[in-house]
Amino acid sequence: MSNYLRYFVPNATVFVTMVTQNRNPILIKNIKILRNSLKSVKQQYEIIAGCIMPDHIHILIKPDNMNDLPKVITSIKYGFSKHLPKSEDLSESNIKRKEKGIWQRRYYDHIIRDENDLHKHLDYIHYNSYKHYNIAPKDWEYSSFNWFVQEGLYEKDWLNVGDKYNILDMNIE
Repeated sequence: MSNYLRYFVPNATVFVTMVTQNRNPILIKNIKILRNSLKSVKQQYEIIAGCIMPDHIHILIKPDNMNDLPKVITSIKYGFSKHLPKSEDLSESNIKRKEKGIWQRRYYDHIIRDENDLHKHLDYIHYNSYKHYNIAPKDWEYSSFNWFVQEGLYEKDWLNVGDKYNILDMNIE
């Protein structure tokens, strides 16, 4: 397996997607455990926005030091995984690496380039409930959308047709 090098930019905000292994829908079933894992990370790093789906999570995070990003992701995954029972169907590779088979090994990250890019990724995060379940962002309790509404950054009934088609152009899962 080749070494995967990540490109880091100092003081950057990063969009991250983490997916469960085999898209196992366990995150919302274990939401308290996941929230506790995120809280422990939030004590050290700024999590700007997020959306939790049954089988994946999107967050916008601003680590103090970009070189810490892999540690942050590992901390979130480990904090969640250590409180779940081991999976029955572990591969030899999982066993060898001492993995529980809960998360995909890799994660997707994207460094936010400018304010427009930030807004696109915020929209994408908050659009996720509609994309997967046709549930309006205001009605999805596992997202930062309603906090953004309270702060006056989104309208409660956000997500018109124009918004939807701009977001659909971003295929980042």
